[in-house]
Amino acid sequence: MFPSISVVIPVRNEMEHLGLALQSILDMEYPGDLEILVADGASADGTLEVARSFGPAVTVVDNPNRTTPSGLNRAIEASSGAIILRCDAHSLLPKDYALTAVRLLKETGAGNVGGVQNAVGKTPLQRAIAFAMTSRAGTGDAAFHRGGPPGETDTVYLGVFQRSILDKVGLFDETLIRNQDYELNHRIRASGSSVYFSPELSVEYRPRPSLRRLASQYFQYGQWKRHVIALHPSSIRLRHLAPPVLALALIASLAIGLAGQPWAWLFGLTYLASLAGVALIWLAKERTTAALLMPAALLTMHLSWGTGFLKGLTKSQKPRT
Repeated sequence: MFPSISVVIPVRNEMEHLGLALQSILDMEYPGDLEILVADGASADGTLEVARSFGPAVTVVDNPNRTTPSGLNRAIEASSGAIILRCDAHSLLPKDYALTAVRLLKETGAGNVGGVQNAVGKTPLQRAIAFAMTSRAGTGDAAFHRGGPPGETDTVYLGVFQRSILDKVGLFDETLIRNQDYELNHRIRASGSSVYFSPELSVEYRPRPSLRRLASQYFQYGQWKRHVIALHPSSIRLRHLAPPVLALALIASLAIGLAGQPWAWLFGLTYLASLAGVALIWLAKERTTAALLMPAALLTMHLSWGTGFLKGLTKSQKPRT
């Protein structure tokens, strides 16, 4: 007997990507009951039309708050499945994703299982961003970006949850615009359950198509990561501190260099040379000139995340207590 699954997708202005994501869900080979709920945050493009074009296979839920965590929660509240499977509009699920996830939940007893965010780009810049997201230079030791052996971990990409664990620890924190998944996974682990990573669960993901949008995304990641760490100090990892430390070091070396100390430029030059070295390694590995754009992608990711973390959140952005 296969447990029923509810697939929840928060969207806002995702006309370009949603149709492919929904089709990948419908193409999954799962013998049990499966429902799809799309929580729309007042999209102004054709997102709603795309969702409704799938007819009764997709249920549209209103998300008046327009944020990712509120959309996830509205969809979960409207769902009926014993398993909650999170999907994003930029994601393409493989055919065996649901079946594999259910098996892993049963085998491990975990509250949440997930796998690899397999970033795949179309344009040369998007491919470079995908390479950067997959490299240790871009994301450190995060298994859900780079892959690795199966086992318990701090967080995973997307996630397939036992509904019973969400009933126990609560849903996504709607005050967290970003990092709400990491915070929920922290509560799951604190409850005595576990979060399990498996490379068997690999999801194709479309990165941001421009450096401007990448910078905005990673700046918000840094801002909200700092807030989550303030809420749960034990959740901090060394990889979380690397970008702000790097940003501070680069700012300091620039200031000292401009003050007339030429030796200070050495740090910045070494950093840029290391990014070029990473690009050359990936050029040899992937055999595509798109890898030569990696330094721009890595620099954007590092400095945006680092400065976002250092800036933190303004009073108007901080969640209400």
